[in-house]
Amino acid sequence: MLNQLRHHLQQNLPFLQNSKLLLAVSGGIDSIVMATLFKTLGYEIALAHCNFRLRGSESDGDDSFVNTFAEKNNIPVHTTRFDTVSFASDNKVSIQMAARQLRYSWFNELLEKHGYDYLLTAHHLDDQIETFLINFTRGTGLEGLTGIPQQNGRVVRPLLPFSRIEIEQYAQELGLEWREDSSNTSDKYLRNKLRHDIVPVLKKLNKDFGKSFASTTEHLQQSLSLVQDAAVMVYKEVVTEKENQKHINLQQLLRLPNYKAYLYKWLHPFGFTAWHDIYSLVETQPGKYIFSEGFRLLKDRDVMILEPISSETDAIYTIEEGQEIVSEPVSLRLQQIGELPKDMLKNGIYVNKQLIKFPLFVRKWQEGDYFYPFGMNGRKKKVSKFFKDEKMSLPDKENTWLLCSANDVVWIIGQRADERFKVTEQTTQILNIQLLPK
Repeated sequence: MLNQLRHHLQQNLPFLQNSKLLLAVSGGIDSIVMATLFKTLGYEIALAHCNFRLRGSESDGDDSFVNTFAEKNNIPVHTTRFDTVSFASDNKVSIQMAARQLRYSWFNELLEKHGYDYLLTAHHLDDQIETFLINFTRGTGLEGLTGIPQQNGRVVRPLLPFSRIEIEQYAQELGLEWREDSSNTSDKYLRNKLRHDIVPVLKKLNKDFGKSFASTTEHLQQSLSLVQDAAVMVYKEVVTEKENQKHINLQQLLRLPNYKAYLYKWLHPFGFTAWHDIYSLVETQPGKYIFSEGFRLLKDRDVMILEPISSETDAIYTIEEGQEIVSEPVSLRLQQIGELPKDMLKNGIYVNKQLIKFPLFVRKWQEGDYFYPFGMNGRKKKVSKFFKDEKMSLPDKENTWLLCSANDVVWIIGQRADERFKVTEQTTQILNIQLLPK
């Protein structure tokens, strides 16, 4: 196994050779074999062990064993203890999810603090098989069927080509000692049930099942690569990016025979899961939308708009008297001038300064807001009706700001000024308010 790993590292993971490596070691056979192999091959390594305090004295025994192993082999070691049960309860997550969050957060701290280049975990071929079966039974896309990636950022899994039997044989040949996790014998967890009941049957049906599975996984990964390439090329034809929005052209999208697959590929990274609703959104009436945790997907005429959920709805920004430049939430310049210029600015308004009250306020529009549109002979109009008449999309409405004097709308910024504040022949103080590009 040593020579096989050496060849695998040279061919597929050569960047590890001159790197400073942190190895996640539980004390179990997989991680002890990994640490022994990398120590023998002469890599610069250190160990990291987490005590999750879930198995009482057994957890403390694992902790002590890893420290002793590191000392015998002259390997630096980092250890920590977590109150995993309390963390799971406080954050309303499962024990398994809590342990995962805690350990990877700590691993990342170690990487940054001590300058390690990569974190190595001891996942192997049988872990890959079990992950495939878990995803398969729960329902998944192509990504789920490709299993555990060999590298994910700074996390590397160098033992993926090797089976549990190969690891056990190597450990026995060297007479290595390791710790057995009693929870691995319980069928309480789906992974253990698959390991004990399903995988052995598959191996009986095909004595070379491990190799066949590895070959299948490689083909699936190649297929996923093709899908990713296609998704990128089609994305450029169908999606337009505008500031923090992505506009999906529905006319272009519906020309694709497999448009649902592209939508899944593009939207899955943004946390969407209600795929039936998303596919229905393509055909539904404008104005409908679907939320993920941090994003909204909106149907607007001939496009679907993906954008972050705004937290600015209730925000109010003030402009003090004498303030000349405003940078948030929009860029404005305020200037007092002596008379109206011959060439009026397109992206600005001129108001009678004596009629406004400072501080001015910039805020989002609210239901019930009204104003007296400039040029309409003093006729009152609801802001919502103005938006409708201007055929503004929902995102455009939501991204529109009002400039207000007390409770009165002075300007729907970038759209229309209010008649009540216009400059007349009797005006002695003219304030020019100009919208600047961001």
